[in-house]
Amino acid sequence: MQANDSIIVINAGSSSIKFSMYSGPALDLTMRGKIENLYSGVAHFIAQDEDNDVVGERHWRDGPLDHEGGMRFLIDFAQAHLDGHRVVAVGHRIVHGGVAHSRPVVLTAALVDELEKLVPLAPLHLPHNLAPVRSLLAMAPHVPQIGCFDTAFHVGQPAEAQEFALPANITALGVRRYGFHGLSYEYIASVLPQADAGLAHARVVAAHLGNGASMCAMDAGRSMASTMGFTAVDGLPMGTRCGALDPGVVLYLMQELGMDVAAVQKLMYQQSGLLGVSGISSDMRTLEQSDDPRAKAAIDLMVYRIGRELGSLAAALGGIDALVFSGGIGENSISLRAAVCQDAAWLGVQLDDAANVAVNGGGIVRISKADSKVAVWIVPANEELMIARHALEVVEAA
Repeated sequence: MQANDSIIVINAGSSSIKFSMYSGPALDLTMRGKIENLYSGVAHFIAQDEDNDVVGERHWRDGPLDHEGGMRFLIDFAQAHLDGHRVVAVGHRIVHGGVAHSRPVVLTAALVDELEKLVPLAPLHLPHNLAPVRSLLAMAPHVPQIGCFDTAFHVGQPAEAQEFALPANITALGVRRYGFHGLSYEYIASVLPQADAGLAHARVVAAHLGNGASMCAMDAGRSMASTMGFTAVDGLPMGTRCGALDPGVVLYLMQELGMDVAAVQKLMYQQSGLLGVSGISSDMRTLEQSDDPRAKAAIDLMVYRIGRELGSLAAALGGIDALVFSGGIGENSISLRAAVCQDAAWLGVQLDDAANVAVNGGGIVRISKADSKVAVWIVPANEELMIARHALEVVEAA
């Protein structure tokens, strides 16, 4: 990797494409941006340089923009703003790798076809993760594309943490707990010891809390258990996803209420969670500003579920040395962190209220008291840098 070489990271969602450009051997962030409101409304693009100065912005007011159109624009924009840099690889966040893919890999048309078969396991994410890959294969086939899987970090979990109590022939088909947000947890595991060397071999529970939310138990930086399972709808309540649900509820919805598979899927993925309970919004910021008791009920339910999962994950580790908050909600919601820590006092968590309130974003910071038995940290999510690191490793190995 030369000083003028760059890696571009693509993180595509259902209605957005986020990108970052990392340059040189140190993978310095030199540009980042996003296109939002794909397929509906007025699509909006903005890009910023390493100093957060805006270097490009555009609105599409003449009709909806899709992933292919968005990628075509990003390629043209990148070529016009590379300023002497050479793109040596494009790294992609791929939510689900199934049983077969447990490490970063070069993406080909054949592999993308194979990954398409996993769409039922991540219907909200995987189609949109793969759409930019197909676009780039057609528009820039000479640029290596590296797929980094959110499930890969959890592959080494103990067998009992991965298996459901189902017949072996069903388990053999790949019906098991995969876990997600692995790139976020892998990043946390890589940087936490830099803040406190003692945490390199510690028992850590990390909570990635955003529109998608999960928690992971890590021992010496290795995943031991996670709240998400076969799909990304399991575990904690999320923005619009229900989280853990008795399978009998699904049977009831279908047998007694006459809902078909598509309706149940829409309910669990798009109409539940914070939005479903509150009836107001899936956005934690909106709920925290609301006086509606339903907003409080939604937040209280999420806090309660985090507390229950925290106890479960601490049990899986045989104890806990540190609790980490990450993701949009974890990094920005002062009140949610305070409520979770208050409920976790039985574990030895003592929050430093002043430190919790003073958090201003952007860095790794401890927010627990000096004598707290469990250290509490905030680690800003940075899946993109983790993807860039993996892409660089694959390119250099090749």
